[in-house]
Amino acid sequence: MWPGIVLVAIVVGAAYSLREFPGLTIFSPMILAVIIGMVFANVVGVAPNTKAGIGFSQKSLLRFAIVMLGFQLTIGQVLSIGASGFGIVALTLGATFLFTITLGRFLGVERRLAELIAAGTSICGASAIVATNAVTSARDEDVAYAVACITLFGTVAMLGYPLLAPALGLDQHHFGLWAGASIHEVAQVIGAAFQNGPEAGEIGTVAKLTRVALLAPMVIALGLVVRRGSGGQDGASRPPLPLFVVGFVVVVLFNSFVGIPDAVRPTVSFVTTLMLSMGLAAMGLHTNVSEIRSRGLRPLFLALSAFVFIAGFSLMLVKLAG
Repeated sequence: MWPGIVLVAIVVGAAYSLREFPGLTIFSPMILAVIIGMVFANVVGVAPNTKAGIGFSQKSLLRFAIVMLGFQLTIGQVLSIGASGFGIVALTLGATFLFTITLGRFLGVERRLAELIAAGTSICGASAIVATNAVTSARDEDVAYAVACITLFGTVAMLGYPLLAPALGLDQHHFGLWAGASIHEVAQVIGAAFQNGPEAGEIGTVAKLTRVALLAPMVIALGLVVRRGSGGQDGASRPPLPLFVVGFVVVVLFNSFVGIPDAVRPTVSFVTTLMLSMGLAAMGLHTNVSEIRSRGLRPLFLALSAFVFIAGFSLMLVKLAG
């Protein structure tokens, strides 16, 4: 497996290096890694002896990284935004997911791709897309398409939200709640929320992590729906509760009641991002750009509609709560 793992590591190293260029620091290494991987695979090509290592990175490393995300969450953090804040996050997540799936059917977007776009928009970006793919079993090209859409509209939100705050009359608390409840990636939420002040940044981060905490129940629910839709045919081979989701929940509980030393947390966070980047780099190396082009513009319109919906719906709830 080593040739493939080394290739993935080189792609990730390039992603971290690229972030040092002016204007690119707004992108997470995960996003840059999947883009570089796609470019390399479709321009240079991938040698046959690297496929085993790429496959290991794409599946095992990526799922272990999602388990490690649990170290960034505690039950106390979720509770700290209060009942109204949690309600806003949960209602926004559920409504956005259902809206996206329903509109996807109306537009004729393939079901698995629509589910990935719904998960990435409503929950937590690329991590949610990867976790959801464990129960939907979409093609790598669908995963890459969904990640690209989430990156595009999440970046638009990160740059645009701070400009809208004065016009919308949002104070720091409500702006942070709006950003955390609706922007796609954790890094994008942090980038937008802290531009409006430290309180907005803290509230936005906690609200976003609350959405990440809801990843487990959403994947479980989607797994049950997929299983029922297949008539139980996939029941033996693909349970509705993936083991890595169980691991994620266990780690969150451990982090809530036991925890790890504060001095270790930055290292754990870095390793988690590194492994997520390796998994997404591997996914990029598996992606065929011509397959993405064949999907057309309807999935892109679906992602745009989901972005507009989550922004508007969450803003309405924040205004009502305020």
